[in-house]
Amino acid sequence: MARSVRLVPVLLVCCALAGTACGGGVHGTPGGSGVRDPYFPKAGNGGYDVTHYGLRLGYAPDAHHLTGTATLTARATKALSAFNLDLLGLEVGKVTVGGETARWNRAGQELTVRPREDLDEGETFRVTVGYSGAPETVTDPDGSKEGWLRTTDGALALGEPAGSMAWFPGNHHPSDKAAYDLTVTVPRGLRAVSNGELRGETTARDRTTFRWHTAEPMASYLATLAIGPYDISRTTARDGLPVYTAVDPAEKKGSRAVLARIPEVLRWAERRFGPYPFSSTGAIVDRAADIGYALETQSRPVFPGAPDITLLVHELAHQWYGDSVTPESWRDMWLNEGFATYAEWLWEEDHGGETAQESFDALYDHGEQTYEDLWSFPPGKPTDAAHLSGAPVYQRGAMVLHKVRQAVGDEAFGDILRGWAAAHRHGNADTAGFTAYVEKQAPGKDVDGIWEDWLYGEGKPERP
Repeated sequence: MARSVRLVPVLLVCCALAGTACGGGVHGTPGGSGVRDPYFPKAGNGGYDVTHYGLRLGYAPDAHHLTGTATLTARATKALSAFNLDLLGLEVGKVTVGGETARWNRAGQELTVRPREDLDEGETFRVTVGYSGAPETVTDPDGSKEGWLRTTDGALALGEPAGSMAWFPGNHHPSDKAAYDLTVTVPRGLRAVSNGELRGETTARDRTTFRWHTAEPMASYLATLAIGPYDISRTTARDGLPVYTAVDPAEKKGSRAVLARIPEVLRWAERRFGPYPFSSTGAIVDRAADIGYALETQSRPVFPGAPDITLLVHELAHQWYGDSVTPESWRDMWLNEGFATYAEWLWEEDHGGETAQESFDALYDHGEQTYEDLWSFPPGKPTDAAHLSGAPVYQRGAMVLHKVRQAVGDEAFGDILRGWAAAHRHGNADTAGFTAYVEKQAPGKDVDGIWEDWLYGEGKPERP
């Protein structure tokens, strides 16, 4: 349903006090500077919901300089006298709301915007931010790097969990998903690759501009931008689904065979998890020396060098679990990683390798030899932000799912996998919702002990 966009009129006099309405009517209050995520309390912002990001960027790799204009279309969830955007570093030049200049100030990652007139609850509005500077690389609590990564021959933007605020302002929490249109201009000879579908490519003099469109809702941490002299392949999978891959020339030979299996993996995954949730697919492969990990960026996961088949399965499974069904908060990370890890087990089981039961048994019996922290905390409650990507979230998360499978049987478990992905398609979900869903889908089955011992229990559970 289309929403009207209000153009805020110019007022002759603005109130001097921050957060006070400049006109008559019901006075709003400032939106929150975070959504109180248990691990990243400053992530995201209260008081509004973003429905669309329009980003126009230009990047000069040699100078390491980014220029940007971000236009966010959002709906106020309460009456607002001010609201916050997350933006790290980068200099802000101008901010407008409804086409009219707005006051703003910076404090750390918070960009506080004060419209000339209060926004009403339910009102749709547009805020535009002009910015520029040298985008930063962010160090996560676990020591990994994200944000804007300079590569050997360009740049790569990765966002999990909070790096996207290093290259565009927004509501950077997984609970707020939106559509995206991204226009990027780079030096001629380089390519700019992002999520979704390439809608246009034009070259003028020494610059090339690429236009990317993502129609399905996307959490900002899943947005990516890769700039470099990539080798591009365009093919199709089932029913003409576009497959767009971008590979660093140094990784081309090693990646060819495994990337050719993307359609095969998707066919298998659709049988297991239900219809593929996006309108395109593919991959970005950069040099392993430039990035230290793979990431399930929506519709086009990123890999550090040529992936093996197991890693490809893992990141493509995330398109259902993590990208389409996105966690409500970072506490629900196991709903991403436990599901994607269990997808690896299912792939092995379906292709002549170990059964999922054998994978479970090996992990239970001697998993500590590979994962020292395997039993250090429960997957449903990581110790802190530094442990969100710890082995319990991935491996023990998969074990939770296998215990559910044991309790309800293969047929019901398959229904749960497909039904969960369908019930929350393009939305958000949390752990409490998942446990309630399992209990509803498998009435009469005793699953309480699974939640108590395997999902939330401390230490190594006893094997029944």
